[in-house]
Amino acid sequence: MSGAGHFARLDSAGFPPFEPGSVWLVGAGPGAPGLISVLAYHALGKADVIVYDALVGEGVLAWATPDAELVHAGKRGGKPSPKQADISLRLIEWARSGRRVLRLKGGDPFMFGRGGEECQALRRAGVPFRIVPGITSGIGGLGYAGIPVTHRATNHAVIFLTGHDDTGAVPQSVDWAAIATAAPVIVMFMAVKHLASIAERLIAAGRSPADPLAIVSNATLPDQSVAVTTLGEAAALGAREDVPTPAIVVCGPVVDYRHVLGWFGAAERENTIG
Repeated sequence: MSGAGHFARLDSAGFPPFEPGSVWLVGAGPGAPGLISVLAYHALGKADVIVYDALVGEGVLAWATPDAELVHAGKRGGKPSPKQADISLRLIEWARSGRRVLRLKGGDPFMFGRGGEECQALRRAGVPFRIVPGITSGIGGLGYAGIPVTHRATNHAVIFLTGHDDTGAVPQSVDWAAIATAAPVIVMFMAVKHLASIAERLIAAGRSPADPLAIVSNATLPDQSVAVTTLGEAAALGAREDVPTPAIVVCGPVVDYRHVLGWFGAAERENTIG
């Protein structure tokens, strides 16, 4: 059966209306443009204002309507960034002016993306909003590295952990003793800067230094790279190599599946859609 006109069928699909005066919080996925959802693509074609994060690539933004106003609101560690309160206020102001506002976030809006805070501000202001989930790099990005976040033979649980708090430091509220042994697999976001300290805390709390660890940089993109080491050698790797960011870190036995399941090779990287 021919696939001709397959995407054209979406033109007559019954998408939910993107109403003026509303905000859609949309996950743009882990990087590759082809990994956004159909609803995200719909929103890109309807939005009047697109407020996007640093991890949203040009390939995704290229699908916006030409008349849309593009506003960068990215946060990157150690670099000047807009304050969260100011971003929320602007979303409210644009919506109240009658515009369709698309808040476009890398990965998923609710996975360490502060989407919950923005929704709280919108709800207090009486601004209607919709959530469009996205593929998080903690699952999709690892998949592009041939690392399954779960596997029946190795783990029935996984922990997602952020590598820094709102001050930029290692999270102080984390119960490291509980985290270290609660699940065979730990997936860490924004953890490269403090990886040596995090590894030290996990090992001190009972995690084996021999646990496999992988750092997936620029996941799903043509320049994706993967560094494989152990939890005990993570600090040495960081000191020895300039690990590219953004990166997702995974610790646990699933890392070993990369040798069998790795599929994202040179031929696949040639297609920038994903």
